[in-house]
Amino acid sequence: MEDLFGIPAPLLFGQVLLGLINGAFYAMLSLGLAVIFGLLNIVNMAHGALFMMGAFVAWLLLDKLGLGYWWALLLSPFIVGAFGVLLEKLFISRLYKLDHLYGLLLTFGLALVIEGVFRNEFGSSGLPYRIPPELSGSWDLDFMFLPIYRAWVVIFALVACLATWLVIEKTRLGAYLRAATENAPLVQAFGVNVPRMVTLTYGAGVALAALGGVLAAPIYSVNPQMGSNLIIVVFAVVVIGGMGSILGAVLTGFGLGIVEGMTKVFYPEASATVIFVIMVIVLLARPAGLFGRA
Repeated sequence: MEDLFGIPAPLLFGQVLLGLINGAFYAMLSLGLAVIFGLLNIVNMAHGALFMMGAFVAWLLLDKLGLGYWWALLLSPFIVGAFGVLLEKLFISRLYKLDHLYGLLLTFGLALVIEGVFRNEFGSSGLPYRIPPELSGSWDLDFMFLPIYRAWVVIFALVACLATWLVIEKTRLGAYLRAATENAPLVQAFGVNVPRMVTLTYGAGVALAALGGVLAAPIYSVNPQMGSNLIIVVFAVVVIGGMGSILGAVLTGFGLGIVEGMTKVFYPEASATVIFVIMVIVLLARPAGLFGRA
């Protein structure tokens, strides 16, 4: 296939694919952050550590119990989500009436503790996690080879993000959640157990992070730093999309992943900072974010 914009087509489309893969993880992590912040008003700095925990649970299920990728995809979000529920009940629920800074500091401390525990137990070198046989290999598209697993990650992340958006925006449960953020006492007066709903919402946001961790395990080595390497960029994605905006988290995550991938082709020196430059521009022009509200 001929060059496009003076760039070899395989390189250009390869970077678009890489951008979509990164965007899939940005979208899933920022979606979980947006759910937790939008409904609980907690800036969850532990989100990256819980993403890492999802990958480690998948590895442990394989190494200790012999349960492969498909079981991990099902069980890991529930296990890490249950851990998130425990964190919410023991620690985070005590901070809802305090300033946001306390929640940020607490979750940042929890992230350091979780990462430190896994580093002490498994080291920092990284552990391999094999691609399931059903998703190994690649498709020859003439202009590039498309790895089947990477295509699966993008498609699955899109479906998961769309399903989450539909639940929050189009169902009665989502209506209760959104109403509870505006007037929790009124919702509770209608017989809804708001504290339980808040706890389960935090658990669901954590489960989304763990689901992203399972998807990432075969692509990246499973290591304690894999969450901390992503979380700063993901916070920038959330700010650009609008804090608490579900749709903004998804669209901005995928969009910025592609922008980052294309920057690596045309101006590689700026690829590590382009998202933060965009964040500064967006905050100057629209402080609430592209899809947020003041």
